[in-house]
Amino acid sequence: MNVLFICTGNTCRSPMAAALMAKISEENDMQVYCDSAGIMADTGAPASENAQKAMKRYGIDLSSHRAKQADGEILSAADLVLTMTEGQKMMVSALGGVKNVYTLGEYSGCGYDVPDPFGGDIGEYEETAEAIYDMLTDAAERMQDEIDDGKY
Repeated sequence: MNVLFICTGNTCRSPMAAALMAKISEENDMQVYCDSAGIMADTGAPASENAQKAMKRYGIDLSSHRAKQADGEILSAADLVLTMTEGQKMMVSALGGVKNVYTLGEYSGCGYDVPDPFGGDIGEYEETAEAIYDMLTDAAERMQDEIDDGKY
């Protein structure tokens, strides 16, 4: 299963989500492959300093991450697209031809958007990372069920 995480600039939330889901997938022997992109990305920009710091708590190194723009090629390669907000979901869906687009909150069952910590202090990034991780633990169960059911 190829999962694409989408946020605005691809320097905070979506790279954290992709890295955390990759970690969860590896720890649970899931066949889930993760990538991330932004709807308004500055292509080549690194993950924000505080996103990198927040991920170190999970044993994840984001220093090699570089932002990329969500385009038709990257979107069409995904089996599942998870956005951080309802607005991003609407923008991705409006591109057409993209299947299985949900917000992370919707897919995980928590129902709320992931707030953008951009420009915030390390505490805000750590709170965001924790919220994403909590959502992903629920989302991982659903992903595995869908894989087992042959959806992907």
